[in-house]
Amino acid sequence: MTRPSEPHILLSAGEASGDLHGATLCRALLELAPDLRLRGMGGERMAAAGMELITDVSGHAVVGLSEALGRVPRLHRAYRQLRAEMLATRPAALVLIDFPEFNLWLARSARRAGVPVVYFIPPQLWAWRRGRIRQVARRIRRVLAVLPFETDLYRDSGVSVEFVGHPLLDVVPLDLTREEARRRLGLDPGDVVIGLLPGSRREEVNRLLPSMLVAARRLSAAGIPARFAIGVAPTIDVGAIARMVKAAAAEGGPRVDVLERRTYEVMAAADVLLISSGTATLEAALLGTPMVVCYRVSRFTELVVRIVARVEWCSLPNLIAGRAVLPEVLQDELTAQRLTSEALRLLEDPLAATAQRAAFKEVRAKIGEPGVGRRAARAVLETAGLSLAEPGG
Repeated sequence: MTRPSEPHILLSAGEASGDLHGATLCRALLELAPDLRLRGMGGERMAAAGMELITDVSGHAVVGLSEALGRVPRLHRAYRQLRAEMLATRPAALVLIDFPEFNLWLARSARRAGVPVVYFIPPQLWAWRRGRIRQVARRIRRVLAVLPFETDLYRDSGVSVEFVGHPLLDVVPLDLTREEARRRLGLDPGDVVIGLLPGSRREEVNRLLPSMLVAARRLSAAGIPARFAIGVAPTIDVGAIARMVKAAAAEGGPRVDVLERRTYEVMAAADVLLISSGTATLEAALLGTPMVVCYRVSRFTELVVRIVARVEWCSLPNLIAGRAVLPEVLQDELTAQRLTSEALRLLEDPLAATAQRAAFKEVRAKIGEPGVGRRAARAVLETAGLSLAEPGG
């Protein structure tokens, strides 16, 4: 089959965060090139932004290596679908968004087919598996880095790379104040508010939320007159969260509000967050809210990470700052007692909370400026050899 008459770009995103950032890119691409046709793998956000979905695996994300084995058949089907689409339609470019284990395989097929590949949110080779940079150099035409320290790594290996900034700058409501967030949630300005953000994957919620809820009970028993609120990610069944909260309440836990699709309001309104490691930690940092980061994976995944990891921290604010600006409570250290003590320190020691907020301003300054989607879209269109619709483009 020959290439369709209309300009055509194929995109591939495999998780909730990739779908979020892919939607930002899709909107920018269609603003700059309204006649462009976008197809690929993503989720509901990319579809709403104008991409025709070929397949969606974003709602089936898991944590860890052993847990991922069950996804292999579904991912293999998705790979075959995208490869068939690419060979049949010969898109002007393939855009990969994060999800490296899958996307680097797809990039190999694209290179063989002569389709230029752009990687937006590239593999975190600075963290682990740096040897894969040879694959990137062979298969990727252009890397769009989102963290400032990524550019030297890729450039030193001969990869064409440019820093476009972190796409969260186009997503997080940077002007959302604590007062406005509390007004939207019906919280009193004088309340002590503790937010619980247990993650965007089912395994994360199952492993983290029970300890968070026990910590909430301990904080309440310690005399902290706090309001507790859970920000539920769109990929999580709110009913399952509500059942866990109800069970905790039956054991003497405090009232915990379950808020669906109000994550940013919970982040901005809170005095302290108990939060799963991941993209959410950078979102909370951009909103300036002190936090305690926690995470737990299977023993097998922990063993592998200890062997191959090249970084000292797991949370994005710490990685970007280059030092421990917030506490990370991981694996066996993740207990309700430890979460309680870390939360109390931030609530009772103004200097500790102030130090985090000051560090968050440094992090914000390092990750670029808003307009990331538009800068990335320009690079994609340039690589694809497509023109812009805007004057002077």
